[in-house]
Amino acid sequence: MRVLVVEDDPSLLKVICDIFEQESFLVDRAETGDEGYYMAEQAIYDLMILDVMLPGIDGVDIVRKLRSQSNRVPIILVTARDAVEDRVAGLDAGADDYVAKPFAVSELLARTRAVLRRHGTIDQEGALVWNSIRLMPAVRDASHRERMLQLTATEYKLLEFFICNKDQILTREQIFDRVWGFDSGSATSAVDVYIHHLRKKLTGTGADQALRTVRGIGYLFKGEPYV
Repeated sequence: MRVLVVEDDPSLLKVICDIFEQESFLVDRAETGDEGYYMAEQAIYDLMILDVMLPGIDGVDIVRKLRSQSNRVPIILVTARDAVEDRVAGLDAGADDYVAKPFAVSELLARTRAVLRRHGTIDQEGALVWNSIRLMPAVRDASHRERMLQLTATEYKLLEFFICNKDQILTREQIFDRVWGFDSGSATSAVDVYIHHLRKKLTGTGADQALRTVRGIGYLFKGEPYV
């Protein structure tokens, strides 16, 4: 899964990024509100860790702007321990939870798991599940009825993104930025090529038919098994 961390304190930014990288998240980072907001607008993240006090747009305004655009990314605010008004404003704006500085690693991870469960992203065991397909993000394994799916790293990232965003149309640009990255030298045509390979490997699981092409836009992965 992919997380965006927005924090202007370089030492704390590094600590938070290290925490999520150790948990096998792909991590992007920003040190200003404007940069963080721009990156979050791309709608390619499964989670956002967002400081309230930032240069430029503050964290609460970022939450408010994203929610007004129907961006449903789970957001955990990072606030000063005594900033009750900031926490209330952030939650009212649409943030999912908050942690107060200083915080324990175990608390941040526990709140992350709780938020992702509430959003239906993971189950109690931390797995991503669609019908009989099960993905374990911690080890990046995918299986169907306990049989391992032999996916490449890119194919796994594609399937993970689709399952995390069931019933949402994803543009080719979104998919490319999420899987290949903003700075990749590849072309967006790679999206169609790799989705073709992924569909072939998903034959017989039902997911190959749930993954539908939206002509001229991108792809849609149905939340319920295809019938």
